[in-house]
Amino acid sequence: MKKLALLLIVFISSTIALQAQSPLVAEIGSSADEVWEQIRKMDNIDELSSFVSKVQWKGPKGIGGERVCNSADGKGYFKEEITGFDDKTRTYSYQVVEGVPAKNMNNMIKVVDLGYNKSMIVWTSSYEFIENPNMTKEQFDGFITSARVEMVENIIKLVK
Repeated sequence: MKKLALLLIVFISSTIALQAQSPLVAEIGSSADEVWEQIRKMDNIDELSSFVSKVQWKGPKGIGGERVCNSADGKGYFKEEITGFDDKTRTYSYQVVEGVPAKNMNNMIKVVDLGYNKSMIVWTSSYEFIENPNMTKEQFDGFITSARVEMVENIIKLVK
């Protein structure tokens, strides 16, 4: 039976301006190849997140690709650019460039092969929060954490 073990969800503040969430780490009872096959699709976030209703993709499926994710309530969107992609190391990075109260928002997802038909997802995020009247830093941190956890849980369901 494939199991999810959330090993670590901790918040870290690294400097006065730069905010970093420590990695979300999840061990999965599926092979790294099976997990990577789902993650590398990149244009199916609307199937993994209740916060996203539609994804529009532009460019290559890899470095240079862009996706615009429309919010579930239809009132907003965020735009991401793929900044790194490597099938060999099962890693990709992306930067959120529009639509969130943050700048320099960088994310990386890596799938680690643990052997014995097990793997681990490691997802890191860092950003500079922008003060605004609509959302506090704590609310934004909570949103990012819940979005990442939900997507990882749904990826695990897909590989069962």
